[in-house]
Amino acid sequence: MAEQRLRADAERTVQTILESAERVLSRNPTVSMEQIAEAAGVARSTVHRRFTTREALLEALTEWASRQFANAVEASNPETTPPMVALYVVTANVLRVKASWGFAMSRPVAEGSVTSEIHADVSRRCVDLFERCKLAGVMREDVDTEWARKVYYSLMDESTRADPEQINPEKQATLVVDTLLRGVGTPKEHF
Repeated sequence: MAEQRLRADAERTVQTILESAERVLSRNPTVSMEQIAEAAGVARSTVHRRFTTREALLEALTEWASRQFANAVEASNPETTPPMVALYVVTANVLRVKASWGFAMSRPVAEGSVTSEIHADVSRRCVDLFERCKLAGVMREDVDTEWARKVYYSLMDESTRADPEQINPEKQATLVVDTLLRGVGTPKEHF
């Protein structure tokens, strides 16, 4: 029982450090481990005990954010929810994560890392959802789903460039999904 309590305390400490790191690094990417410890309200030695180097902390931060990203997708049940609903819910959930973990989500992902595996799984699920959208008539049958995924990711990235506190995930999700599905042009008969 005491061991479980210690493990839970350690996990909370790591989460506090990672959340604080995200907050201060998003304002100033050059902050030191000491400044991160100060923001987390823990001793510098506590941060170093959990993360031996700044790079180890950044890698853990990136993996943590990626797990939040994957959980956001999972929470929308994209394989079983009606495709249009799933597309909207996935988008809003992911935008919430991107707004909260913008620094970590913008870091490059090392090939072969746990984080790259998480992103590959999310990408696969996105393409699968787009295939479901095509079958349901939400997207045209001739749409290249891989291209659509890239466009969709770009739309989400662009919609999170504002101040994270100014982002309204539901409103942004509507804009992203509407732009993805309807574009910004006029109907063909107008040109």
